[in-house]
Amino acid sequence: MMKNLVVILGPTASGKTRLAVRLARDLKSEIVSADSRQVYRGMDIGTGKDLDEYRIDGEEIPCHLIDIVDPDYDFNVFEYQSRFYRCFEEILSRGIVPILVGGTGLYLSAVLENYRMVQVPENLDLRESLKAEPMERLQQILLEITPRIHNTTDLLDRGRLLRAIEIAQHSGRRGLRESPEHPRIEPLVFGVRWNRDLLRKRIALRLKERLYAGLIDEVKELHQSGISWDRLDFFGLEYRYVGLYLQSRMSYREMAEKLTIHICRFAKRQETWFRRMERHGIEIIWIEGDDYEALKEQLKGNLRS
Repeated sequence: MMKNLVVILGPTASGKTRLAVRLARDLKSEIVSADSRQVYRGMDIGTGKDLDEYRIDGEEIPCHLIDIVDPDYDFNVFEYQSRFYRCFEEILSRGIVPILVGGTGLYLSAVLENYRMVQVPENLDLRESLKAEPMERLQQILLEITPRIHNTTDLLDRGRLLRAIEIAQHSGRRGLRESPEHPRIEPLVFGVRWNRDLLRKRIALRLKERLYAGLIDEVKELHQSGISWDRLDFFGLEYRYVGLYLQSRMSYREMAEKLTIHICRFAKRQETWFRRMERHGIEIIWIEGDDYEALKEQLKGNLRS
């Protein structure tokens, strides 16, 4: 069957966006992002949201699901899946095969594995009753309700853990809005991978570039705009460690060293998630490094005309 979606996934700093942009130009296509942080406005450097990458040879490539909500908005995988389906169908209706690119495994799986979900409102009474509980007890509560969870990173972040408990407690109740019927998706999925040492070097270099480009000022301005340190911590490693530096809780050198180490570990967890997708039946064609010609060769004869 001819494919109606191209997917390019890979760990952080793998160069997947650049490959996707080149492909979008050649196919006259449009890009849909699968990045859980790039949905937020004003969070540019720390999320790797380099919009200049979407311009190639003077041509601007349309991109979707970037800069769509403010940082104080609780975006979630249910909303991502719903918005993706709308984008996918709209782009496809114009005779264009969209390109999905990103590294947020949960978002990719929600689309490619067709997660069935419900929209769950915040339960303020529940949150109040749990606010004094230690992380270990919250983890226990979640695992007692749902021993098998999609996203184990929920166990490591207090905010995500509380949200996961809310959702788990609503499981099976009636009257909740379910995710929409999914359109027929026939994906051609590419994965970008690098030798582990080379990827570490790319991560270290990119972090230096981001720090030079003003990452610290970006975090400072976000905090001054009213985003709390706890909320910034929720947005991931760059915002967490730069926040600690700005609070004088670690030195610049310690911040940079710890960030490099933890981003490398994060990339390893992303790769683990992609292997999990393969075990769940998602076929991934692996491209070594930024070999664009290999990617194009694999595309031949596979796309919907």
